[in-house]
Amino acid sequence: MKAIGYFREPPAGAKGESLAEQNKAFLEFCDHHGYEVAITFVETADGNGQRGGFRQLVAYLRRPQQGFLLVVTRALDGLGGDLKEATRRYFQLEGLGAQVAFLSGNADPVSDVVGAWAAKPAGSDLSDRVRAAMRRKAVRGEVLGRPPYGYRVGPRRRLELVPEEAVVVRYIFRMYLHESLGIRLIAGRLNQEELKTRRGGNWSMVSIRDILRNRVYLGTYSRFGVRVPGSHPALVTPDDFRAVQDRLNARRNNYAGRQPSAFLLAGLARCGYCGNRMIGVSRRQTWRRASGSEGRASYRYYQCESRTNQNLCDYHTQRADELEEQVRASLDSPNGSALLPQAGDESAVVAEWQAEAERLQNRLRQLDRRLDEQLSTAARGRITKEQLRKLSTATAAERLRVEDALEEVQRKVRDQGDVSTRRRGRERSLARLLDGWKTLAFDERQTLLRDLVDRVVVRDDGVQVLLRP
Repeated sequence: MKAIGYFREPPAGAKGESLAEQNKAFLEFCDHHGYEVAITFVETADGNGQRGGFRQLVAYLRRPQQGFLLVVTRALDGLGGDLKEATRRYFQLEGLGAQVAFLSGNADPVSDVVGAWAAKPAGSDLSDRVRAAMRRKAVRGEVLGRPPYGYRVGPRRRLELVPEEAVVVRYIFRMYLHESLGIRLIAGRLNQEELKTRRGGNWSMVSIRDILRNRVYLGTYSRFGVRVPGSHPALVTPDDFRAVQDRLNARRNNYAGRQPSAFLLAGLARCGYCGNRMIGVSRRQTWRRASGSEGRASYRYYQCESRTNQNLCDYHTQRADELEEQVRASLDSPNGSALLPQAGDESAVVAEWQAEAERLQNRLRQLDRRLDEQLSTAARGRITKEQLRKLSTATAAERLRVEDALEEVQRKVRDQGDVSTRRRGRERSLARLLDGWKTLAFDERQTLLRDLVDRVVVRDDGVQVLLRP
């Protein structure tokens, strides 16, 4: 499982662990539990919240094919500046499909948050009470957080099998170990047989690899320093699990020395048939000539990610240099400048966006009141913890969508400016990009391209370049 660190810088003059101390604890936590460090995000004390660490974390979790992810932070109060914000963010992360872990040991704070919400005095330290409650649950061996694929939480809060999912887990291990199928081919077979993930999506290489790496299928529950052997039915034998790890490690070592190459259209190119991304692929080939000498060649191309990671779609492949040249030619066509979007009545557009921003801010306040009511209702015992989780996750997810919409409207208002100035700026950027296509540094060329182009739709018979609005 991949772990993501999220740290908040303590306010100036306030007590609390520094960012360096939080990061050190996070790395030790991952090393102890065998998690792979994916990335870290930081919320600085002077951040304005618009594109701070938490917003970047949300954007990362929304990227496709992330697999099973664990967000790790210092404690519940490390998710936000106050109880309300921390609780809302906890439910937002859950709604994005991530598990949340705390270095303090409180793994699933929902029930403890409910208790604290009922009688929270101003300035009370919620995290201490939550931390103590979670430690007691861990010692009892209760399942904390979302159960892994193949299991559900039983009446005693122990893992029990989900029969239809358990069959898929065993199938995955059998295909990898006994049929010698690679991870991509396993994902392709599951997708072709219309076997879906728990969330109803397609299988990918990442999700298959995470299952093959997960020690929970040995029957041992391990969470936050507590190991409970034989706590639930195993789905794979120790010998088979060890053999799978040996094969995975051998393949990883074979690729350890390779360095990925950058692709100009990364994040912009889209498959015109399934809509998924076109990802850059590099291949090296060697062969022996009749004369006995060795030949070598390198190939760089874009390929549909659905085919690469899920074994779906077809091999819609374009050589990198040819596709990039088609994009350049499209931008350099006689009517290239005319393709730039035309703004309407600037003042009317700005007024409309400002009114929309006010409406969205009112909606945020409504959603905050709804979350308060849901927590208070649970604190009075009128709904169960699971009902609270379902309701609050939905509320927090809707608030996240409204936050996104508000941020976009505010960006438009900031960036609108004078129409002619904006158009001249775009034309200057386009001219600079075309004039320096072969001489500009890669990063500068890619930045100019992303500022101008929204996406490049790739089909076998050509491309369509869509400019940013």
